[in-house]
Amino acid sequence: MKADLFDQRRLLELQAVDTTLAQLAQRRRKLDADPAYATATQRLRALGDKAANLTGDIADLDRDIDRVEREVDLVKKRASTDRDRMGAGASAKELEGLQSELESLARRQATLEDDELELMERREALDAELAEARRQLDEAKTVLADAEADRGRQIGEIETETADAASTREALAINIPDRLVELYERIHAKQPIAAAELVGRRCESCRIEKSPADMIPIKAAPIDEVLRCEECGCVLIRTELPKSAPAPLASQDELKKYE
Repeated sequence: MKADLFDQRRLLELQAVDTTLAQLAQRRRKLDADPAYATATQRLRALGDKAANLTGDIADLDRDIDRVEREVDLVKKRASTDRDRMGAGASAKELEGLQSELESLARRQATLEDDELELMERREALDAELAEARRQLDEAKTVLADAEADRGRQIGEIETETADAASTREALAINIPDRLVELYERIHAKQPIAAAELVGRRCESCRIEKSPADMIPIKAAPIDEVLRCEECGCVLIRTELPKSAPAPLASQDELKKYE
């Protein structure tokens, strides 16, 4: 394939833009897989679950405390009724029965009050644990909000830079002959670097240095000959003109940009 040397060299600009686009895509993938962001999200979820579970446990304890308090009230009412009956002049046998029942009710009340005290102590401990969980939850929300804001900022920057690079690429591709662009695109579809500069005897894509024998046909090739690297297959762009090279199709002013 033949192509103006200046057009060939424009492939290096196209490659630079494609490299930038690949780097931007990699930055976006790293953001999507950011372990710090994932950790902050998981911590927030875990603390939210913990707070919800503690709230549920406290609600269960409140029901138990309410049940015990109702039983205590019933015991107290029963004891009050028995004392009223004793004061109303019951028989000796009735008094003995009422006294026995009062003693039993007193033991029951003491047991219930001990149970209530234990439940209230457990509730107090859960209240403190819930308060700490909520404090940590608020802290985790702040951390995640900051992480999301920073992530959003970076994504915005990446999207802006990607749009700019894509626009630059489109403008570059329009000004390169179709056949040359098609060759570049076929290579680029298979590997990240489709065009690289030949610096001295080294291909800047695979970084392999050509042997003196390999350089003979490269140096002998016409200046408008499109060369391929035998090792990596990329388009090999000559930026150092051979001393005996014929006049290129591009203007000397254009070529000076690459000297």
